[in-house]
Amino acid sequence: MSISKESELLGMQKASEAVAYTLKEMRTYAQPGMSTKELDEYGATILSDLGAKSAPYLTYGFPGYTCISVDNEFCHGIPSARRILKEGDLINIDVSAELDGFWADNGGSFVLGNDIHQHQKLVDASREILQKALNNIRGGVKIADIGYLMETEAKKRGFKVIRNLGGHGIGSRLHEEPGELLNFRNRYDTRRFKKNSVVAIETFISTTSTYATELGDGWTMVGNKGGYMAQHEHTIVVTDGQPIILTEMNGILN
Repeated sequence: MSISKESELLGMQKASEAVAYTLKEMRTYAQPGMSTKELDEYGATILSDLGAKSAPYLTYGFPGYTCISVDNEFCHGIPSARRILKEGDLINIDVSAELDGFWADNGGSFVLGNDIHQHQKLVDASREILQKALNNIRGGVKIADIGYLMETEAKKRGFKVIRNLGGHGIGSRLHEEPGELLNFRNRYDTRRFKKNSVVAIETFISTTSTYATELGDGWTMVGNKGGYMAQHEHTIVVTDGQPIILTEMNGILN
């Protein structure tokens, strides 16, 4: 989406605040001993109370309202009554929704309770890389250059990026122009960020793998070489200077 009038900005702000508030509340609500289905249903209630509809459920018929991935699951984890959260788990929650015709997306990885499995370094790297990317995005900047920044920053920290997952355009649909925004530099990609465009910027930072592969359930993705992955995501409006972070309320960079 390209923001061309105030009503569009207000619509995007409202949708983005709905997903950001839901993500923040779900992160706070998550506790050891809770199932991912219980956590998902909590998020679904918040979205519903705000008048928002789950984007993955609406768009793809996803078997849940939010994506909750645990430990070796990289993304698109299906909420389940059988998946019980434990102390020290690496958890990723991704919340996207539609509200009054506007679509917004955000996500974040975190360690549940004490970091007994030493996942925090990976989580911090993902968070720091998203912050650095946001600091460098403005109208006219090459999309591939931001991908290169993400990849370079991951390598500096001893990590890898997932090459077949990326951010995307968003606004009037869940996924739209300018298409996928990858975490590495594709030298054939000549696209540039456009002022007033709305995009979801997300990191996919991994310990071992460089590609995500789908499990037999048709949704959940894990690493081609195993390991763990952290993701952080904001929906933003590109400007001539610092972007407007529409989902800032989620607090994932704090």
